[in-house]
Amino acid sequence: MNGKANHSGPNLGLAARFEERFGASPRLVQAPGRVNLIGEHTDYNEGFVFPAAIAFNTQIAIVKRDDRSLVVFSENYSEGCEFDLDHLPASPRGHWCDYVVGVVGLLRRRLSALPGASLLIHGDVPHGAGLSSSASLEIAVCSAYLDISEERLERTVVARLCQQAENEFVGARCGIMDQFVCVHGRKDHALQLDCRSLEYRLFPLPPEVRLVICNTMVRRSLAAGEYNQRREECEAAAQYFSERLPGVRALRDVTMENFLQFGGQLPAQIQKRVRHVISEDARVLQAAEALERKDLALFGKLMASSHTSLRDDFEVSCEELDLMVGLAEQGEGVYGARMTGGGFGGCAIALVQADQVERFKTTVAAEYQRVTGRIPELYVSSAADGAGRLI
Repeated sequence: MNGKANHSGPNLGLAARFEERFGASPRLVQAPGRVNLIGEHTDYNEGFVFPAAIAFNTQIAIVKRDDRSLVVFSENYSEGCEFDLDHLPASPRGHWCDYVVGVVGLLRRRLSALPGASLLIHGDVPHGAGLSSSASLEIAVCSAYLDISEERLERTVVARLCQQAENEFVGARCGIMDQFVCVHGRKDHALQLDCRSLEYRLFPLPPEVRLVICNTMVRRSLAAGEYNQRREECEAAAQYFSERLPGVRALRDVTMENFLQFGGQLPAQIQKRVRHVISEDARVLQAAEALERKDLALFGKLMASSHTSLRDDFEVSCEELDLMVGLAEQGEGVYGARMTGGGFGGCAIALVQADQVERFKTTVAAEYQRVTGRIPELYVSSAADGAGRLI
Protein backbone atom coordinates (compact mmCIF):
# COMPACT_ATOMS: atom_id res chain seq x y z
CA MET A 1 0.00 0.00 0.00
CA ASN A 2 2.94 2.35 -0.55
CA GLY A 3 2.25 3.14 -4.19
CA LYS A 4 2.57 6.77 -5.29
CA ALA A 5 -0.75 8.39 -6.22
CA ASN A 6 -0.70 10.56 -9.32
CA HIS A 7 -4.27 11.71 -9.84
CA SER A 8 -4.39 14.37 -7.14
CA GLY A 9 -1.75 16.88 -6.19
CA PRO A 10 -0.52 16.81 -2.61
CA ASN A 11 -2.11 19.23 -0.18
CA LEU A 12 1.09 21.02 0.76
CA GLY A 13 -0.96 23.33 2.96
CA LEU A 14 -1.95 20.29 5.03
CA ALA A 15 1.71 19.40 5.52
CA ALA A 16 2.49 22.96 6.61
CA ARG A 17 -0.44 23.01 9.02
CA PHE A 18 0.71 19.66 10.42
CA GLU A 19 4.19 21.06 11.06
CA GLU A 20 2.66 24.06 12.80
CA ARG A 21 0.47 21.85 15.00
CA PHE A 22 2.84 18.95 15.74
CA GLY A 23 6.31 20.38 15.03
CA ALA A 24 7.37 17.64 12.62
CA SER A 25 7.49 17.06 8.86
CA PRO A 26 4.81 14.48 7.94
CA ARG A 27 4.12 11.95 5.25
CA LEU A 28 0.93 12.51 3.27
CA VAL A 29 -1.44 9.83 1.99
CA GLN A 30 -4.83 10.03 0.32
CA ALA A 31 -7.80 7.75 -0.34
CA PRO A 32 -10.70 8.61 -2.66
CA GLY A 33 -14.44 8.46 -2.22
CA ARG A 34 -16.48 6.50 -4.69
CA VAL A 35 -19.63 6.59 -6.74
CA ASN A 36 -21.48 3.45 -7.76
CA LEU A 37 -22.70 3.45 -11.35
CA ILE A 38 -24.94 0.41 -10.90
CA GLY A 39 -25.30 -2.54 -8.53
CA GLU A 40 -26.78 -1.28 -5.26
CA HIS A 41 -27.31 -3.40 -2.13
CA THR A 42 -25.82 -6.38 -3.96
CA ASP A 43 -22.36 -6.35 -2.38
CA TYR A 44 -23.40 -7.79 0.99
CA ASN A 45 -25.42 -10.39 -0.94
CA GLU A 46 -22.14 -11.60 -2.53
CA GLY A 47 -23.24 -10.23 -5.90
CA PHE A 48 -21.91 -7.77 -8.48
CA VAL A 49 -21.25 -4.03 -8.36
CA PHE A 50 -19.86 -1.42 -10.74
CA PRO A 51 -18.29 1.55 -8.89
CA ALA A 52 -15.61 4.10 -9.73
CA ALA A 53 -13.28 6.02 -7.43
CA ILE A 54 -13.84 9.78 -7.65
CA ALA A 55 -11.56 12.82 -7.46
CA PHE A 56 -12.70 13.71 -3.95
CA ASN A 57 -10.58 12.29 -1.18
CA THR A 58 -9.42 12.15 2.41
CA GLN A 59 -5.84 13.25 2.95
CA ILE A 60 -3.90 12.43 6.10
CA ALA A 61 -0.63 13.89 7.31
CA ILE A 62 1.06 11.53 9.76
CA VAL A 63 4.24 11.13 11.76
CA LYS A 64 5.45 8.57 14.30
CA ARG A 65 5.50 9.48 17.98
CA ASP A 66 7.99 8.39 20.62
CA ASP A 67 5.23 7.52 23.07
CA ARG A 68 2.23 5.17 22.85
CA SER A 69 -0.33 7.86 22.04
CA LEU A 70 -2.66 8.06 19.07
CA VAL A 71 -3.32 11.78 18.55
CA VAL A 72 -5.82 12.71 15.85
CA PHE A 73 -7.14 16.08 14.69
CA SER A 74 -9.81 16.54 12.03
CA GLU A 75 -9.82 19.86 10.20
CA ASN A 76 -13.33 19.10 8.95
CA TYR A 77 -14.70 18.88 12.48
CA SER A 78 -12.16 21.29 14.06
CA GLU A 79 -11.81 18.68 16.77
CA GLY A 80 -9.13 16.42 18.16
CA CYS A 81 -9.02 13.11 20.02
CA GLU A 82 -6.24 11.36 21.91
CA PHE A 83 -6.00 7.67 22.83
CA ASP A 84 -3.59 5.28 24.51
CA LEU A 85 -2.60 2.92 21.72
CA ASP A 86 -2.37 0.02 24.18
CA HIS A 87 -5.83 0.70 25.67
CA LEU A 88 -8.02 1.73 22.76
CA PRO A 89 -11.78 1.98 23.37
CA ALA A 90 -13.54 -1.37 23.17
CA SER A 91 -16.77 0.06 21.79
CA PRO A 92 -17.80 2.99 19.59
CA ARG A 93 -19.19 6.26 20.89
CA GLY A 94 -21.01 7.45 17.76
CA HIS A 95 -18.20 9.85 16.88
CA TRP A 96 -16.06 10.38 13.78
CA CYS A 97 -13.06 9.02 15.72
CA ASP A 98 -14.74 5.59 15.75
CA TYR A 99 -13.57 5.04 12.16
CA VAL A 100 -9.98 5.80 13.13
CA VAL A 101 -10.05 3.71 16.31
CA GLY A 102 -11.69 0.75 14.57
CA VAL A 103 -9.02 0.59 11.87
CA VAL A 104 -6.06 1.18 14.19
CA GLY A 105 -7.36 -1.42 16.63
CA LEU A 106 -7.47 -4.10 13.92
CA LEU A 107 -4.05 -3.08 12.59
CA ARG A 108 -2.61 -3.38 16.07
CA ARG A 109 -3.92 -6.93 16.31
CA ARG A 110 -2.49 -7.82 12.90
CA LEU A 111 0.94 -6.19 13.18
CA SER A 112 3.35 -7.01 15.97
CA ALA A 113 4.61 -3.48 16.61
CA LEU A 114 2.43 -0.48 15.86
CA PRO A 115 3.95 2.89 16.77
CA GLY A 116 2.20 5.82 18.35
CA ALA A 117 1.31 8.49 15.80
CA SER A 118 0.00 11.99 15.25
CA LEU A 119 -2.53 12.41 12.43
CA LEU A 120 -4.03 15.50 10.80
CA ILE A 121 -7.07 14.75 8.63
CA HIS A 122 -8.61 16.81 5.86
CA GLY A 123 -11.28 15.50 3.49
CA ASP A 124 -13.45 16.88 0.72
CA VAL A 125 -15.70 13.84 0.23
CA PRO A 126 -19.19 15.15 1.14
CA HIS A 127 -20.43 13.50 4.34
CA GLY A 128 -23.77 11.72 4.45
CA ALA A 129 -24.07 11.85 0.67
CA GLY A 130 -23.55 8.18 -0.23
CA LEU A 131 -20.04 8.79 -1.61
CA SER A 132 -18.21 6.67 0.97
CA SER A 133 -16.58 9.35 3.07
CA SER A 134 -16.30 6.69 5.79
CA ALA A 135 -14.47 4.17 3.59
CA SER A 136 -12.23 6.97 2.31
CA LEU A 137 -11.28 7.85 5.90
CA GLU A 138 -10.74 4.20 6.88
CA ILE A 139 -8.50 3.45 3.90
CA ALA A 140 -6.55 6.68 4.39
CA VAL A 141 -5.94 5.87 8.07
CA CYS A 142 -4.85 2.32 7.26
CA SER A 143 -2.59 3.46 4.41
CA ALA A 144 -1.01 6.16 6.55
CA TYR A 145 -0.28 3.82 9.44
CA LEU A 146 1.19 1.17 7.15
CA ASP A 147 3.39 3.81 5.58
CA ILE A 148 4.97 5.02 8.83
CA SER A 149 5.21 1.44 10.13
CA GLU A 150 7.03 0.41 6.94
CA GLU A 151 4.66 -2.51 6.68
CA ARG A 152 2.94 -3.73 3.55
CA LEU A 153 -0.45 -5.34 3.16
CA GLU A 154 -1.90 -6.33 -0.19
CA ARG A 155 -4.58 -3.87 -1.29
CA THR A 156 -7.45 -6.33 -1.00
CA VAL A 157 -6.32 -7.20 2.55
CA VAL A 158 -6.46 -3.49 3.39
CA ALA A 159 -9.98 -3.28 1.98
CA ARG A 160 -11.11 -6.29 4.03
CA LEU A 161 -9.58 -4.94 7.22
CA CYS A 162 -11.32 -1.58 6.83
CA GLN A 163 -14.64 -3.25 6.02
CA GLN A 164 -14.24 -5.35 9.18
CA ALA A 165 -13.61 -2.20 11.23
CA GLU A 166 -16.82 -0.61 9.94
CA ASN A 167 -18.83 -3.81 10.45
CA GLU A 168 -17.56 -4.87 13.85
CA PHE A 169 -16.55 -1.62 15.55
CA VAL A 170 -18.55 1.21 13.98
CA GLY A 171 -21.62 -0.99 13.57
CA ALA A 172 -22.53 -0.38 9.90
CA ARG A 173 -22.86 -3.73 8.15
CA CYS A 174 -21.53 -2.53 4.81
CA GLY A 175 -20.30 -4.85 2.08
CA ILE A 176 -16.80 -4.79 0.57
CA MET A 177 -17.50 -2.52 -2.41
CA ASP A 178 -16.61 0.87 -0.93
CA GLN A 179 -13.27 -0.09 0.57
CA PHE A 180 -12.37 -2.24 -2.43
CA VAL A 181 -12.72 0.49 -5.04
CA CYS A 182 -11.02 2.98 -2.70
CA VAL A 183 -7.83 0.92 -3.01
CA HIS A 184 -8.22 -0.60 -6.50
CA GLY A 185 -9.73 2.34 -8.41
CA ARG A 186 -8.01 3.51 -11.59
CA LYS A 187 -8.10 6.86 -13.32
CA ASP A 188 -10.70 7.05 -16.12
CA HIS A 189 -12.00 3.53 -15.39
CA ALA A 190 -14.99 1.95 -13.70
CA LEU A 191 -14.52 -1.31 -11.82
CA GLN A 192 -16.79 -4.31 -12.04
CA LEU A 193 -16.42 -6.42 -8.90
CA ASP A 194 -17.61 -9.90 -8.00
CA CYS A 195 -18.15 -9.43 -4.27
CA ARG A 196 -17.80 -13.16 -3.58
CA SER A 197 -14.57 -14.02 -5.37
CA LEU A 198 -13.26 -10.41 -5.31
CA GLU A 199 -12.29 -10.83 -8.94
CA TYR A 200 -12.59 -7.54 -10.77
CA ARG A 201 -12.28 -5.98 -14.21
CA LEU A 202 -11.52 -2.40 -15.11
CA PHE A 203 -13.53 -0.81 -17.92
CA PRO A 204 -12.44 2.45 -19.60
CA LEU A 205 -15.04 5.19 -19.39
CA PRO A 206 -15.53 7.00 -22.71
CA PRO A 207 -13.64 10.32 -22.70
CA GLU A 208 -16.76 12.23 -23.81
CA VAL A 209 -18.65 11.22 -20.63
CA ARG A 210 -18.61 12.94 -17.25
CA LEU A 211 -19.87 11.64 -13.94
CA VAL A 212 -22.18 14.27 -12.46
CA ILE A 213 -23.02 13.58 -8.83
CA CYS A 214 -26.21 15.31 -7.71
CA ASN A 215 -26.42 15.79 -3.95
CA THR A 216 -30.02 16.11 -2.75
CA MET A 217 -28.70 17.59 0.54
CA VAL A 218 -30.85 15.06 2.39
CA ARG A 219 -28.44 13.49 4.85
CA ARG A 220 -28.78 9.93 6.01
CA SER A 221 -27.10 7.72 8.58
CA LEU A 222 -26.43 4.09 7.74
CA ALA A 223 -24.91 2.97 11.04
CA ALA A 224 -28.33 2.24 12.49
CA GLY A 225 -31.79 1.49 11.23
CA GLU A 226 -32.97 0.89 7.72
CA TYR A 227 -29.69 -0.18 6.06
CA ASN A 228 -29.01 -2.91 8.60
CA GLN A 229 -32.66 -3.94 8.40
CA ARG A 230 -32.36 -4.48 4.64
CA ARG A 231 -29.34 -6.65 5.19
CA GLU A 232 -31.17 -8.72 7.78
CA GLU A 233 -34.10 -9.17 5.39
CA CYS A 234 -31.73 -10.40 2.68
CA GLU A 235 -30.03 -12.81 5.07
CA ALA A 236 -33.38 -14.20 6.18
CA ALA A 237 -34.35 -14.74 2.54
CA ALA A 238 -31.04 -16.46 1.79
CA GLN A 239 -31.61 -18.80 4.74
CA TYR A 240 -35.11 -19.57 3.44
CA PHE A 241 -33.81 -20.52 -0.01
CA SER A 242 -30.85 -22.47 1.41
CA GLU A 243 -33.34 -24.79 3.13
CA ARG A 244 -35.01 -25.52 -0.20
CA LEU A 245 -32.15 -25.44 -2.69
CA PRO A 246 -28.65 -26.96 -2.54
CA GLY A 247 -25.70 -24.61 -2.75
CA VAL A 248 -27.44 -21.38 -1.73
CA ARG A 249 -25.19 -19.33 0.53
CA ALA A 250 -26.43 -15.85 -0.31
CA LEU A 251 -29.05 -14.26 -2.55
CA ARG A 252 -26.38 -14.17 -5.25
CA ASP A 253 -27.07 -17.92 -5.65
CA VAL A 254 -30.84 -17.56 -6.18
CA THR A 255 -32.04 -17.38 -9.78
CA MET A 256 -35.23 -15.74 -10.97
CA GLU A 257 -36.55 -19.24 -11.72
CA ASN A 258 -35.84 -20.26 -8.10
CA PHE A 259 -37.61 -17.15 -6.90
CA LEU A 260 -40.70 -17.80 -9.01
CA GLN A 261 -40.82 -21.41 -7.85
CA PHE A 262 -40.29 -20.92 -4.10
CA GLY A 263 -40.57 -17.23 -3.32
CA GLY A 264 -44.33 -17.07 -3.07
CA GLN A 265 -44.25 -18.38 0.50
CA LEU A 266 -42.13 -15.46 1.69
CA PRO A 267 -43.71 -12.33 3.19
CA ALA A 268 -44.52 -9.81 0.47
CA GLN A 269 -41.89 -7.35 1.69
CA ILE A 270 -39.13 -9.97 1.62
CA GLN A 271 -40.20 -11.02 -1.88
CA LYS A 272 -39.59 -7.48 -3.07
CA ARG A 273 -36.11 -7.42 -1.54
CA VAL A 274 -35.19 -10.68 -3.25
CA ARG A 275 -36.53 -9.54 -6.61
CA HIS A 276 -34.37 -6.43 -6.44
CA VAL A 277 -31.15 -8.30 -5.66
CA ILE A 278 -31.65 -10.91 -8.39
CA SER A 279 -32.54 -8.35 -11.05
CA GLU A 280 -29.81 -5.91 -9.96
CA ASP A 281 -27.08 -8.54 -10.28
CA ALA A 282 -28.28 -9.24 -13.81
CA ARG A 283 -28.23 -5.51 -14.61
CA VAL A 284 -24.60 -5.16 -13.51
CA LEU A 285 -23.51 -7.94 -15.85
CA GLN A 286 -25.51 -6.41 -18.70
CA ALA A 287 -24.06 -2.99 -17.93
CA ALA A 288 -20.50 -4.31 -18.17
CA GLU A 289 -21.25 -5.78 -21.58
CA ALA A 290 -22.85 -2.50 -22.66
CA LEU A 291 -19.86 -0.43 -21.58
CA GLU A 292 -17.48 -2.81 -23.31
CA ARG A 293 -19.45 -2.19 -26.53
CA LYS A 294 -19.60 1.55 -25.72
CA ASP A 295 -23.39 1.26 -25.78
CA LEU A 296 -24.12 4.13 -23.41
CA ALA A 297 -27.79 4.21 -24.35
CA LEU A 298 -28.27 0.68 -22.99
CA PHE A 299 -26.15 1.50 -19.94
CA GLY A 300 -28.48 4.41 -19.24
CA LYS A 301 -31.61 2.26 -19.58
CA LEU A 302 -30.14 -0.19 -17.07
CA MET A 303 -29.49 2.69 -14.66
CA ALA A 304 -33.15 3.71 -14.95
CA SER A 305 -34.31 0.15 -14.26
CA SER A 306 -31.98 0.00 -11.28
CA HIS A 307 -33.49 3.15 -9.78
CA THR A 308 -37.03 1.86 -10.26
CA SER A 309 -36.12 -1.37 -8.50
CA LEU A 310 -34.41 0.45 -5.63
CA ARG A 311 -37.44 2.71 -5.25
CA ASP A 312 -40.21 0.12 -5.53
CA ASP A 313 -38.73 -3.22 -4.46
CA PHE A 314 -35.89 -2.35 -2.10
CA GLU A 315 -37.59 0.81 -0.87
CA VAL A 316 -34.42 2.82 -0.17
CA SER A 317 -35.14 5.90 -2.25
CA CYS A 318 -36.95 9.05 -1.11
CA GLU A 319 -38.97 11.84 -2.72
CA GLU A 320 -35.93 14.05 -3.19
CA LEU A 321 -33.89 11.29 -4.84
CA ASP A 322 -36.77 10.39 -7.15
CA LEU A 323 -37.15 14.03 -8.12
CA MET A 324 -33.41 14.46 -8.74
CA VAL A 325 -33.27 11.35 -10.93
CA GLY A 326 -36.35 12.44 -12.86
CA LEU A 327 -34.90 15.90 -13.50
CA ALA A 328 -31.56 14.44 -14.52
CA GLU A 329 -33.12 12.05 -17.01
CA GLN A 330 -34.81 14.98 -18.78
CA GLY A 331 -31.53 16.81 -19.39
CA GLU A 332 -29.84 17.22 -22.75
CA GLY A 333 -26.96 14.83 -23.33
CA VAL A 334 -27.87 12.55 -20.41
CA TYR A 335 -27.35 8.84 -20.96
CA GLY A 336 -28.82 7.73 -17.65
CA ALA A 337 -29.31 8.51 -13.97
CA ARG A 338 -30.10 6.69 -10.73
CA MET A 339 -29.70 7.01 -6.98
CA THR A 340 -26.30 5.89 -5.76
CA GLY A 341 -25.17 4.68 -2.35
CA GLY A 342 -27.19 3.15 0.44
CA GLY A 343 -30.19 5.40 -0.13
CA PHE A 344 -32.60 7.25 2.17
CA GLY A 345 -31.09 10.50 0.87
CA GLY A 346 -27.68 11.36 -0.45
CA CYS A 347 -26.86 11.50 -4.14
CA ALA A 348 -27.94 10.55 -7.61
CA ILE A 349 -25.40 9.82 -10.34
CA ALA A 350 -25.86 10.90 -13.96
CA LEU A 351 -23.77 10.05 -17.02
CA VAL A 352 -23.65 13.24 -19.06
CA GLN A 353 -21.99 14.29 -22.31
CA ALA A 354 -19.07 16.54 -21.47
CA ASP A 355 -20.29 19.40 -23.65
CA GLN A 356 -23.68 19.42 -21.89
CA VAL A 357 -22.46 19.36 -18.29
CA GLU A 358 -22.74 23.07 -17.53
CA ARG A 359 -26.27 23.33 -18.95
CA PHE A 360 -27.22 20.16 -17.05
CA LYS A 361 -25.95 21.55 -13.74
CA THR A 362 -27.75 24.85 -14.16
CA THR A 363 -31.14 23.48 -15.18
CA VAL A 364 -31.25 20.55 -12.76
CA ALA A 365 -30.11 22.61 -9.78
CA ALA A 366 -32.60 25.41 -10.47
CA GLU A 367 -35.60 23.11 -10.88
CA TYR A 368 -34.68 20.99 -7.84
CA GLN A 369 -34.41 24.10 -5.70
CA ARG A 370 -37.73 25.44 -7.06
CA VAL A 371 -39.59 22.26 -6.14
CA THR A 372 -37.96 21.40 -2.82
CA GLY A 373 -36.61 24.69 -1.49
CA ARG A 374 -33.26 22.95 -0.98
CA ILE A 375 -30.12 24.17 -2.76
CA PRO A 376 -28.46 21.04 -4.20
CA GLU A 377 -24.76 20.54 -4.78
CA LEU A 378 -23.65 19.09 -8.12
CA TYR A 379 -20.14 17.70 -8.46
CA VAL A 380 -18.45 16.84 -11.73
CA SER A 381 -15.80 14.16 -11.53
CA SER A 382 -13.80 11.83 -13.65
CA ALA A 383 -12.89 8.38 -12.36
CA ALA A 384 -9.80 8.54 -10.15
CA ASP A 385 -6.95 6.40 -8.87
CA GLY A 386 -7.11 4.47 -5.62
CA ALA A 387 -5.28 5.19 -2.38
CA GLY A 388 -1.59 6.05 -2.27
CA ARG A 389 1.15 8.22 -0.85
CA LEU A 390 1.32 11.87 -1.88
CA ILE A 391 4.58 12.94 -0.24
